[in-house]
Amino acid sequence: MTRTSHARTRSAGAAVLAAGALLLAGCGSAVTQTPSRADTDDAVTVENCGREVTVDDAPEAAVGMHPAQTELLLRLGLADRLAGQAQATAQALPDDVAPLAEDVPVLGDAMPPSREDLLAVEPDFVYSPTTYEFTAEQGFAGIDQLEQAGAAVYVATGGCADRRMTGQVTDLFDDLENVGEIFGVREEAAGLVADSEAALDEVATAVADVERLRVAQVYVEGTTLQAIGAGIEHDILRLAGADNVYGPDDPAFAEFFAATITPESLAAEQPDALVFSVYDEEHEAATREYLTTTFPDMPAVRENRLIAVSSADVFPGTLGNISIVREIAERLYPDAF
Repeated sequence: MTRTSHARTRSAGAAVLAAGALLLAGCGSAVTQTPSRADTDDAVTVENCGREVTVDDAPEAAVGMHPAQTELLLRLGLADRLAGQAQATAQALPDDVAPLAEDVPVLGDAMPPSREDLLAVEPDFVYSPTTYEFTAEQGFAGIDQLEQAGAAVYVATGGCADRRMTGQVTDLFDDLENVGEIFGVREEAAGLVADSEAALDEVATAVADVERLRVAQVYVEGTTLQAIGAGIEHDILRLAGADNVYGPDDPAFAEFFAATITPESLAAEQPDALVFSVYDEEHEAATREYLTTTFPDMPAVRENRLIAVSSADVFPGTLGNISIVREIAERLYPDAF
């Protein structure tokens, strides 16, 4: 999607879904109630988005800036370290961790909290999926402001500005290792990484010998058609066993992971399947109608390979990045599973 539509759909698209539970139910991961605390007396420094993030002690007042980050903190056994959960109406927490967050203050609704609301809970660690949540022009607290207030700020690796075009699903593993180091819950973080790696390995084995289908990833808003050709979205399709129609080497994606295309250009590619992100049921229905009426003779439409995925699952640094790989692979190659 374009820069404008991407920003617009954060409030709607950010606002939907509940998918992280899919992965953890499939992988057998559990919520850690009482993590083993490592020695956190010494300062910990990690690299993040070209910055050094340093904490002198394990944080005691963390804020998850999106339900996906709140979920990760809960699964690491850090419920007692949460001072707030932001964008809480953007995505429901999975049933098995939701009770742990019942007493955690909700900051804002589907949008990031205001500067005042975030600073009011006096966070010492703020964990975000992207740098958007720190856009001062939007009235949000900037990274500098949070650091001045004594909060360490960590952005999901795939959400860093310099990583958006080349992000990979496995960037999540770097995040888990870094957060595990910061909070002194290395073993718990390693367990989540191991579960996620096992899930990806299972998909890789299943699709290893399939005849790969040509797949285009698109986004439809009204009658505007956009192709997705880079970043985590591209990597998700690759791991699902797709032969991507669009890729980062295409000039159209030299500077941004999405590009507006004409219906004629997509029709000419004759993809075997279309993957498209949606932010609610109404958006999914409208997109399906547009695709089926605009491309009735396309193999993807004829073979009923129109695969809707939640926009929240393609946010950087989420467990949804893992579960969506299997979801797409199963739709593309049902006989392989």
